[in-house]
Amino acid sequence: MFFKSLTSRVILICMTLLAFGITPFAFQNFKREQAQLINAARESTELLLQTIERSIYNAMRIGNTEDTKIILEMVGQNKKLLGVRIFHPHGVVLKSSIGEEVGKPVSAEDYQLYINNRKEGVTYSEDKGEVLRMLKPIYNDEQCHVCHGHKTKVIGILNINYSLQETRQRQVEVTKLFIFSTIATIAFLSITISMVMFRFVRTPLNLLVDKMAEVEKGDLSVRMEQVSNDEIGRLTGSFNSMIERLDVAKRELDQYHFNQMERADRLASVGEMAAGIAHEIKNPLTGIASAITIIRDDLEQGDPRAEILYEVLEQIKRLDKTVNDLLFFGKPTPPEPTHADVNTAIKKTLLFAAQHRGGSGKHIDKVLDLLEDLPPVFVDIKQIQQVFLNLILNAIQAMQDGGILTIRTDLVDHEGVEWVRIAIADTGPGIPQQILGKIFTPFFTTKAQGTGLGLAICHKLISQQGGIVSVSSEDGKGTVFTIEIPAARLEHKQTDSVE
Repeated sequence: MFFKSLTSRVILICMTLLAFGITPFAFQNFKREQAQLINAARESTELLLQTIERSIYNAMRIGNTEDTKIILEMVGQNKKLLGVRIFHPHGVVLKSSIGEEVGKPVSAEDYQLYINNRKEGVTYSEDKGEVLRMLKPIYNDEQCHVCHGHKTKVIGILNINYSLQETRQRQVEVTKLFIFSTIATIAFLSITISMVMFRFVRTPLNLLVDKMAEVEKGDLSVRMEQVSNDEIGRLTGSFNSMIERLDVAKRELDQYHFNQMERADRLASVGEMAAGIAHEIKNPLTGIASAITIIRDDLEQGDPRAEILYEVLEQIKRLDKTVNDLLFFGKPTPPEPTHADVNTAIKKTLLFAAQHRGGSGKHIDKVLDLLEDLPPVFVDIKQIQQVFLNLILNAIQAMQDGGILTIRTDLVDHEGVEWVRIAIADTGPGIPQQILGKIFTPFFTTKAQGTGLGLAICHKLISQQGGIVSVSSEDGKGTVFTIEIPAARLEHKQTDSVE
């Protein structure tokens, strides 16, 4: 849960960066402080050596060798000094702050330093701990020739053993201080960063999350106060702007849904009323058509009134089609699906369409590009033929100056399922883009004598069969209606003829 929080991750990253950034510098300072403590011990020991050396030279100059012993004993009282002595180059202690050492061999550690021509060294023992051992040769100057002759170059070696125990204790204290100060610095900076993150990042973000939760519940009156001009402030402003746009969009959508509900209610009422009116009109129309047909048949051949009666019959057929459309739209007939061959249905529909005089009279070329061995579809073939006929007649009527009617069939794959696709294309003037999305809306039409029900019924019939109908068009390049219907499953496939 901790690492899921953005603030927690930022704080952790900052702490890690601080640790990696501060620790090297702090460690470098720590090492320098450690070295300074050792150097301070070394420098104080060297200074003490020089002081003792000058005192010894002064005592030897006046021939008072007892002062040398007194000097060594006085210096040896320092608790940090474990011993101050002068030993012969052969290793025998000549003078010492520790009386019992006189005449005895100097320690092996000190003598080894002298043999190796080293001036200092650090040794460790269980009883004394770490000891800084420093040597300084006492040379046989001209003033010393009276007592020591002139053959010997080094008359003695001044030796000081300096205890580093106190120095090491100080180093331990410095180490503890280093660790504490480093941790304290990282902790202080981390806490400061955490407080800043909580104050200026997490608190506003949590408030934003809470406000978004209220918006998810449907409250679009929520707003946040913009208290800063930084990124969080701009985010707050963007949130308020987004909610305002959502609020406007929701009101527009609610109004649109309300209008659609009103329209649907009106359409339902109109559909019921139209169905009732159509039912009342259909029977008289049938009688009128029969009577006019009898009258036309009784006319002599070449009678000019026959053409007038023929046009009257055509108008009655158009009214009858409109009545049938109204009846279907008001009370659609449930589909009665069977297995059918699409190619056969298209060919029979074309033969039927050729008998209509709804075209312009201009020559229309018909191109059939039908895929052989199409799998059957499980549909109401009469309703599908009605759709084909409507779309073909619309295409023919759209090509007032003649053109090409193209019908294609093929197979497409949708998520592993085969669909039969039928495309009906014309080379007419096309449909303007601004009305292309409205052509399947009931009662929407651009024709002077249209009812606006033909394409709406086509859309409804294809949807009832589980299919999809779509349209694409470009001004001046014609229109293509595409129908896609799921192919029948193999276990249902059988040989059915199209009625």
